[in-house]
Amino acid sequence: MTVIDPDTQAGWVPEAADEDDTEDMPLSMRLSIADTLTLGNATCGFMAVYFTTTGILIPHLTGSNESGMARNSAATAVILMLLAAIFDLCDGLVARKLRSSPMGAELDNLSDLISFGLAPAYFVLVYGMVADDAQQRVSALAAIVVLLAVVLRLARFSCVTMKDGMFQGMPSPFGALTVVSIVLLELPFVPTLLAIVGVAWLMVSRVEYPKPRGVLAVAMLGWIVAAMGLLAAWAFDAPGGQLLLQTGCALQVVMGAVIPLFATARRVNTFRDNRREARAAQLP
Repeated sequence: MTVIDPDTQAGWVPEAADEDDTEDMPLSMRLSIADTLTLGNATCGFMAVYFTTTGILIPHLTGSNESGMARNSAATAVILMLLAAIFDLCDGLVARKLRSSPMGAELDNLSDLISFGLAPAYFVLVYGMVADDAQQRVSALAAIVVLLAVVLRLARFSCVTMKDGMFQGMPSPFGALTVVSIVLLELPFVPTLLAIVGVAWLMVSRVEYPKPRGVLAVAMLGWIVAAMGLLAAWAFDAPGGQLLLQTGCALQVVMGAVIPLFATARRVNTFRDNRREARAAQLP
């Protein structure tokens, strides 16, 4: 219907009411496939907190002696963190192959904060409440250190530009899985606490870590799947499950300690080579 403006006597036609709403939706509000995977990451992190609470903390507070339930819940929580790491790995690959929305980077940081900051920090906190030789207040302080390390790590990732293919500081998924592995090793309280604080320091350090691409991404995916198998064997009390789990956790911790050593050695060698080349250039 055409309406006549009484002042200008000009006609105008109102926009159709049935126009597709998606045409007017801002680009920043449209989710891509990569964003959906990122939301799966956040969901897994939240559910890890849920299982840690309902299966470990609440039975401990109510005086339940069902150790099997606590073991199953701990395994489920860690498996969910591993699933979150898979989602985090895949959303980056999908974003590079297809596309990501303008809010993809923000979604990724927020999801990582839940799955690799809150979930492992809460796991450490609950460990300090249920372990026989642990101290609750000191464990709470260690949990805060882990959480703040991930917050600083993610904030710096958004602000600092690194050379292609490298991270500065231990990636938060790797750090979260290392923290959880340290707890599952069931070491004495003081070594466990020192190792957790050491991982938190590595996350905010300047040590360079390679990004999981190509063969490295496949290797990481295979390692995560193997870790899920070890956790399942431990949860269902399979023969040798405890030994297998401790072996897997020990390997995770060893990798967390060895990679910085290799990165530091490579950085020192690069510095020496550059210095040697500079001296050679100054010679007549």
